[in-house]
Amino acid sequence: MLSRRPRGRARVALLLAAVAVPLLAPLAATPSASAASAADTWTVPPDAVLTLTGHGYGHGHGMSQYGAEGAARQGLDHREILDFYYPDLTWGRRAGRIDVLVGADTTDDLVVRARPGLTLRDTATGELTLLPDKGASLWRVQQAATGATRVSFRTDRWRRWRELEGDGELAAGGQPLTLVTPGGDQQYRGRLRAATVTPGSAARDTVNDLRLEAYLRGVVPREVPASWSPAAVRAQAVAARTYAAYERLHPRGGHFDVYDTTASQVYGGVGSEHPASDAAIADTAGQVLLADGSPAFTQFSSSSGGWTSAGSVPYLVARADPYDDWAGNPVHDWSVRLADETLERRWPAVGDLRGVRVTARDGNGEWGGRVTTLVLSGTRGSVTVSGDGFRSVLGLRSTWFTVAVS
Repeated sequence: MLSRRPRGRARVALLLAAVAVPLLAPLAATPSASAASAADTWTVPPDAVLTLTGHGYGHGHGMSQYGAEGAARQGLDHREILDFYYPDLTWGRRAGRIDVLVGADTTDDLVVRARPGLTLRDTATGELTLLPDKGASLWRVQQAATGATRVSFRTDRWRRWRELEGDGELAAGGQPLTLVTPGGDQQYRGRLRAATVTPGSAARDTVNDLRLEAYLRGVVPREVPASWSPAAVRAQAVAARTYAAYERLHPRGGHFDVYDTTASQVYGGVGSEHPASDAAIADTAGQVLLADGSPAFTQFSSSSGGWTSAGSVPYLVARADPYDDWAGNPVHDWSVRLADETLERRWPAVGDLRGVRVTARDGNGEWGGRVTTLVLSGTRGSVTVSGDGFRSVLGLRSTWFTVAVS
């Protein structure tokens, strides 16, 4: 899920010192969310600098990750945290397996390092074979020229071993597999499958098929620091488990359920695991949030900025967040300076930028809340831009901002 996590690309440092937590006074909603006001219109002279001052990091739907830590420091347990950010849901349990697309493996073959107990399964026949000890250093699954799936092993060179009727899937009896990718070795639990992307095509995607609880071990510490308060990490574990269970019911591809990036949840395999987040996952084993009996769409983002934003489902509500503003949250408030020519390059149809006007906000919090639409005007004309589009193009932390021109 995009823009949810406090670590990763352009994210702030995760290992935060323990500090006292100030209680954030709820921000009052602005009565007029859609009408433009004089305060939301700025004249831009030539060679101007625009200073954008804002709140929060991410889309603001559902749980604020920094808010969860702030709430934990105020004594809330993980159930209370989740009940605040996802109101009117019920608690349930889910288990089973999940298929994860391994984005780091960009080649059309699956290559793993040899190890004792390595097994191969033909997905068409179900036949399971213990791979022999042939002095191999590597095993490879790929499509042969005949269209069949070929399995080879490497000694001094690659040697053909067997062809399969279906896709090839490798496992190691419950032990991690070491996947060879263009960027280096990575370890994964469960099974690795060279999955057919399109029938008749030589393209193969590497898919990691593993238990949901094992998947979470590679997700939770990539989403929040494992060193955070146990209640916050437990809340993240339940939110991540629920989100994965939801996506499993709404798979992102025909041959996999979820991505291993922010397009779903960030997943790093064995190399991302941490004892503290493992404990949080074990402490909440199987726990999920349900909407009408099914796993809920539990979106989350790094920081709400003091107000969550309404999402696509009724339980993703806009509400004042009293937990997000604590001294360890460096993205509750933010500011960035941009030369006017930066906007002119991104939206050349404007020409020389002469004005910025916010035409709609969501109505929640300071300045009237998050920007939903704005208009850039200049010597060539005007361009209407969505708040999300403006944020994406300029790399802003959120759509909740105001402007000053100098």
